[in-house]
Amino acid sequence: MSTHATIVADTHAIVPNGSGAAAILAAGIGSLVVAVSGIAADKSPSLKSLFSIHKPTGALSGETTLAILVWLVAWAILEVLWRKRNVPLLRINVIALVLLGLSLLSTFPPIGDLF
Repeated sequence: MSTHATIVADTHAIVPNGSGAAAILAAGIGSLVVAVSGIAADKSPSLKSLFSIHKPTGALSGETTLAILVWLVAWAILEVLWRKRNVPLLRINVIALVLLGLSLLSTFPPIGDLF
């Protein structure tokens, strides 16, 4: 019976959490880019014009396109760096949630207008 328990214990390999952490942190970075680009487009007529990729949507089309590109690039870079590593997942989750919270708060006009 002890041989069976040893075999079962040895077959459970530890899977690195770096890929999941990369996705989580990249999502936080992408959400912050949406907020920052939205504030920047509101403050700068030239950026608003630059971000207007699809006229009916206005600057939002460029803001979200930029955020998606930044999200994908951040995810790819972090994936390459962390794919075979175990990273401190609690810290990564907290950072991602702070970025998400900042992006959410900055979309409210009283806070976004402070910048």
